[in-house]
Amino acid sequence: MAPAPKKSKVKGWILPACIAAVVAGIALDTKVVTVGSDEDVREQVFDPDGFGRATFPRIQSRVLEIAPDAVQLAQELADDKAAAIEAYGTKTAIGGVLAVSVIGVAGEGRSGIFPLTVAGLPEGTNVRMQTGPAINGTDLRDFPGDITFGQFKNQIEFQDAGSGLNRAMAADVLADLDRDGLSGQTVSVTGVFTLINPKNWLITPVAIEVE
Repeated sequence: MAPAPKKSKVKGWILPACIAAVVAGIALDTKVVTVGSDEDVREQVFDPDGFGRATFPRIQSRVLEIAPDAVQLAQELADDKAAAIEAYGTKTAIGGVLAVSVIGVAGEGRSGIFPLTVAGLPEGTNVRMQTGPAINGTDLRDFPGDITFGQFKNQIEFQDAGSGLNRAMAADVLADLDRDGLSGQTVSVTGVFTLINPKNWLITPVAIEVE
């Protein structure tokens, strides 16, 4: 019987060499991307609380910078509403979001909302402030005018941005507020409110001092 032909030594190393070359090529073409870095192109999950913590200080600073006294604001709104909105806030589809500084005596609170008796305001003007625990509305989000729907993926994220700002404010401004002992106290509050009815202000605070 004729002996079996011997396998070629050359063919024996060709396949492993090809595999090694392919692996080396993949390694050279692979870039390590750190999760969360600018090069991480995966869809990022919106963090409303992170957004709120990062953005609230800027909004707070702006409100404190431009907020007029309540009596002055009421007069300017009566004289020229559009000019007052331009000077102290941002125009919106339903009116405007305005900054204001108020000193008044807190009345009996209900669900964290306290009426304030403010001297010098036009008769019939009702001023209230919300103190939480839950803060409602999007006044803080809408006040600066540069936080817009187009910056977010959808309406849910846009709404969550407002909620994140409210929570950041509450943690910074309201955490130590004694709501149970607030009635009857003189309160200095600076904040923002949406101007729907010029005689009904619901202030979302950015700073509170109980005198």
